[in-house]
Amino acid sequence: MATRQRKASEPAVALQESTEPVKKRRGPRAGSENARRGGMAVREKYGPEFFAKIGSKGGRTVRERRGPDFYASIGRMGGQRTRDTLGIDHYERIGRMGGLRARQKERASAQGDNK
Repeated sequence: MATRQRKASEPAVALQESTEPVKKRRGPRAGSENARRGGMAVREKYGPEFFAKIGSKGGRTVRERRGPDFYASIGRMGGQRTRDTLGIDHYERIGRMGGLRARQKERASAQGDNK
């Protein structure tokens, strides 16, 4: 019986290193102290109104492109993820906390009316 030899369908291609320089991202690394200082400089230069303006513009664009069904679906996914990670007990706990706060507000307003 003769041994089978593999036929090389394609010759091996040597990997060539790119002669183009690797493009480096501009600016400081995200989360670093220098990045924080840069963000503070932008905040001082443009002010909070600028960020409110661009934020509402982005929100408007998403609303126009995606529509109300998008918000319903991401809300549902977020609720399911919360249920899966924190469990049903989480909802009981936060419900109790909300009830306690509501009763505290009622007591505080009742004491304010009595004075």
